[in-house]
Amino acid sequence: MQTQILRLNKAGQAIEWVGLETAACLYTKNQVVWSYGQIATRLHGGYSRLTGKQSLLDIASVIATDGFMHADDMMSPCLSNIALFQRDEFICLYCGKNFGRNLLTRDHVIPKGKGGKDIWENCVSACKACNNHKACRTPEEANMRLLAIPFRPNKAEYLALANRHILTDQMEFLVKGFSKNMRKRI
Repeated sequence: MQTQILRLNKAGQAIEWVGLETAACLYTKNQVVWSYGQIATRLHGGYSRLTGKQSLLDIASVIATDGFMHADDMMSPCLSNIALFQRDEFICLYCGKNFGRNLLTRDHVIPKGKGGKDIWENCVSACKACNNHKACRTPEEANMRLLAIPFRPNKAEYLALANRHILTDQMEFLVKGFSKNMRKRI
């Protein structure tokens, strides 16, 4: 598994996960304004013909970069099944049982057949049995209680959902951007 580096803007807001190659490029272009946390890795470069010494580049687990902030950088993420299942902690939000990724489905609280949209606020994780039982009905019509209210994760929350191997110092920055919905889960 490749190490992921948390990239922030210079104000400390999480932007994205970048690989070591991208992080090294940002360092060598002097675009890293500040860094934080443990050294995620040390890259070994070539040897100098003059000194015979090998170049080394330490890459911190959290880096802040200078530059223009795109509006897209702070927008909420696209809905995907794996991110949805992670948001709901791999729990069917109807029966409350834990399931593996391959046993969960995306359920539309207001069914698409009744005008429901395919958005974070209308989708929940459901086991196949509950999703089949609910069919093209609302939870009320199917007499099924929804165990949590679906919500759209913000950028920091999505970054936490998108990476399974977050270092402690990386999580320190992400948690600052969590809403009360996500704070309850950690």
